[in-house]
Amino acid sequence: MKTQEIITLNNGVEMPTLGLGVFRVEDYKELVEAIKTAIVAGYRSIDTASIYGNEEAVGEGIRQGIAAAGISREDLFITSKIWNEDMRSEKVIEAYQTSLDKIGVDYLDLYLIHWPVAEHYVAAWQEMEKLYAAKKVRSIGVSNFQVHHLEELTKHSTVTPVINQVEYHPLLTQGELKDYLTKKNIQMEAWSPLMNGEILQNDLILALSQKYGKSAAQIILRWDLQNGVITIPKSTNADRLLENRAVFDFALTEEEVASITALNQNRRIGPDPDNFEF
Repeated sequence: MKTQEIITLNNGVEMPTLGLGVFRVEDYKELVEAIKTAIVAGYRSIDTASIYGNEEAVGEGIRQGIAAAGISREDLFITSKIWNEDMRSEKVIEAYQTSLDKIGVDYLDLYLIHWPVAEHYVAAWQEMEKLYAAKKVRSIGVSNFQVHHLEELTKHSTVTPVINQVEYHPLLTQGELKDYLTKKNIQMEAWSPLMNGEILQNDLILALSQKYGKSAAQIILRWDLQNGVITIPKSTNADRLLENRAVFDFALTEEEVASITALNQNRRIGPDPDNFEF
C-alpha cells in the first residue's frame, strides 16, 4: 500500500504532502513520544513554530524517532516559523538560529513568516532571502498571507515563497487565494484541516466515511490531497497518527471532491489575517 506522496516545490525541493502539526502540544514528554511514534510510523514532515514553545520537545522527538526508525536527519522535512515580535525587532536571522538551536539541527527544510505583520513582513522576507542565499535553509515561505500581501511581497523580493500555509478546511476553502497560488506556483498548505474536530460530524463527510470504510478525518485529509493541498493534521494519539496516514489507498470521485468543496462558508476558526492585531 502506498504510504506517502511527495510534491516538488517551486525551488526543486521535495516535500511530503502529509505531515504532523504540533500546535498547542505543550506537554514535553507527550510530544516527544508522539513525534517518535510518528517517525517510526512513516511520517517524514514535522511542522512547528517558535511561538508554539515546543521546539525543544520537537527536537528530542526527532532524535529519538530517527534512532528508532533507523533513518537520518536528511530523510525528514522540518518546518518552523518566525514569530511576529522577532520580525518587528529585526531579529530574523537571530530567530532562525534560535530555532535551530532549540530543535538541535543544523538547518531547516522550510522557514516561514508566521503572520503578515504590516510594515514588517517585507523587511523580514528580505532577511530570510539572505538565509536562503547563504544556503542556511533549504526553502522559505509564508503563512496566513492573503493575495494582497503576496502582491506586495513580490514588489520587493527576488525569491518567490515556496509555500503559503493557511487555514483550510471544508468550511474555508479560500478559492480565490488557492487559484492565485496555483497561478504563481506557490504551494498551499493547510493548517487546522480538521477544524479542531468540528467538521467531523458533518452529514456529507459521515456519508462518505461510511461509503469508503474510512474515518471522517481520513475523508477530509484525502480531500486535501486530491485538491493538491499539503496537510498537517495534529495528533498525539498513536492510533490516530496511524489513521491519519492511511489515506493513500483510496480516492474520492471528482464529484465527491466538488461536493465537499461546496460546503464552504468562508468560516474561520482562527484569526483573520486582515482583521487581527498581531
